[in-house]
Amino acid sequence: MSELPGLYAAHLARDRRRSAHTVRAYEATAVRLCAFLQAHWGAAVERAMLAKVSSADLRAFLAARRGEGGIGNASAARELSAVRGFLAFAVGEGTTPRLKGPRVKKGVPRPVSPDEAVALAEDVAEDAAEPWIGARDLAVLLLLYGAGLRVAEALALTGAILPLGATLSVTGKRDKTRIVPLLPQVRAAIEAYVALSPYGTARDAPLFRGAKGGPLSPRLVRLAVQRARVRLGLPDRTTPHALRHSFATHLLGRGADLRALQELLGHASLSSTQIYTQVDAAHLLDVYRNAHPRA
Repeated sequence: MSELPGLYAAHLARDRRRSAHTVRAYEATAVRLCAFLQAHWGAAVERAMLAKVSSADLRAFLAARRGEGGIGNASAARELSAVRGFLAFAVGEGTTPRLKGPRVKKGVPRPVSPDEAVALAEDVAEDAAEPWIGARDLAVLLLLYGAGLRVAEALALTGAILPLGATLSVTGKRDKTRIVPLLPQVRAAIEAYVALSPYGTARDAPLFRGAKGGPLSPRLVRLAVQRARVRLGLPDRTTPHALRHSFATHLLGRGADLRALQELLGHASLSSTQIYTQVDAAHLLDVYRNAHPRA
C-alpha cells in the first residue's frame, strides 16, 4: 500500500502530464489519506479496501485536515479533488463516493495598470546586482506582461527560441504548445539580455540563468517583484502572475476576442478566460462611480 501514492504520482507525471508542483501536492494528499484511513479503520489499508471508502470517510478526512491544518474552503476543495483522482487511479473510474465539495467563491484577477507594469519591470532591473541580471529580469517580466506567459513558461524557455522572430512558441500546462506574438519591446529586451549574459545560449540550455549559471528560480523572480512593489508603493496583489492577468485584462479592454485570448493564454477551457470579462465590467463600474455626478 505504501507504494501506491508513488505509483499515482508517476501516473500523473507520465500519463496526465501534470506539473511537478501538482504531482508533489497530489502525492502528498494520497499519503495523508492512506495514513488517515489506517488510523480511522484501525487496520492496514489494502488496495481492495479503497473501493469501500464512503462519503462519511471522506467527510471525516476533510474534517481532520481542517482541524490539523486550518485549511479553508479552497484548499479543502483541492484536497478533495486530489483524493478523487487517487481513488479513481487505485480502484477505477466511477467507483469513488459522491461528495459535494465545499463552495469556493471564484476570485476576480487583480490587474495592475500598464504604467505600473512597466515601472515594476524597470525598477526590478535597476535594482539588480549586475547589468546582465538587470537585463534578464527586465526580459522575464516583459514576457509576462507583453506576451501573457506564466512564470514557469518563461523560465522554461531555452536557447532554441533564438534567433527571435515575430512570434514565440511556448509550452504550457500538460505540454500544450501555443504561438504568441512577440512585441518589438519584448524582443529587444530578450536580445539585450542575451548579448550581456555570461553563460551563452546553447539550444538545450535554459535561456534565463541564475547568478551561478543554473536555471533561474521562480522564487527569485517573486522576491525581486516583492521588493520592487514595496519601493514603488504598489499593492500586495502586484505579483509576477498579476502581470499575466494584466496582459489579458488590457487586451480584453481593447476589444480582443475571447476565443483569441483563450489561445494566447493557453487556457484549456473558455470558462478560465471568461473571468476576465468580470474584470473589465468591474473596471467600467469603477469609472462610472468615480466620474458620474450621481454615482
